[in-house]
Amino acid sequence: MNKLVVIVFNDEKQAYQGSRAIRELDREGAIAVYADVIIAKDAKGTVSVLRAPDDEPIGTASGMLVGGLVGLLGGPAGVAIGIGTGTMLGAAVDLTRAGISGDFVNELSETLQPGKTAVIVEIDEYWQTPLDSRMEALGGHVFRHNRVDVEDAMFAKEILAYETELDQLEAELEKASAEEEARIEAKVQQTKRKLQTKRDELKAHIDAVKREGDAKVESLQKQIASAHEDRKERLRERQARTRAEYQERTAKLHEAWELTKSALA
Repeated sequence: MNKLVVIVFNDEKQAYQGSRAIRELDREGAIAVYADVIIAKDAKGTVSVLRAPDDEPIGTASGMLVGGLVGLLGGPAGVAIGIGTGTMLGAAVDLTRAGISGDFVNELSETLQPGKTAVIVEIDEYWQTPLDSRMEALGGHVFRHNRVDVEDAMFAKEILAYETELDQLEAELEKASAEEEARIEAKVQQTKRKLQTKRDELKAHIDAVKREGDAKVESLQKQIASAHEDRKERLRERQARTRAEYQERTAKLHEAWELTKSALA
């Protein structure tokens, strides 16, 4: 299952030790790591990124998510994010679209006190014990949040709302007087433009989801190639699940995209 995990440590040395242990778990096949970021909060409460994700398809997507989380953890006193841009409101919207709750951020903020550091990772894991055991041994406090693909559902709901509005306007147009027709027709065209914009955004989202899925499958393939024989089968199963999950997501998104054709005709 895809998760966003944050491990809070007392100092920078512990955080780097934790990051190395996470990479070891990745090599062992216990988890699959897609992004690994180290952050720190100074005495003034400013959060800075000590190490950002690699600039690759997975890292870029995860980096945007992590950037939003870092922005909110820094609070209004000011943030030295080091990756990405945007306002605090933008960060909150990005996290909401990714299915990250405010309760999760608030709990983290209470634990990530000035002087502490944290490792933020996006991972796939099916057993929590391997990661928990390693992190607790190093003095880490582990927080997990299952990633929910809220944005997929939001696209479908927004498109349905525009299509419903068009249906209502078309019904009004049939009963409208000559004087009202021009005004209603203008609203129809305006709604169609909004729907076309949403359709274009959805197409970009579909492409991004496919790139992320392909990159994760490729990352797991690299793990399989270097893993011991007793780990290979577990990794192949994880790779098959990951491929199936992303294929299912893109198929549903394509359905929503196709539904807009008739409305825009």
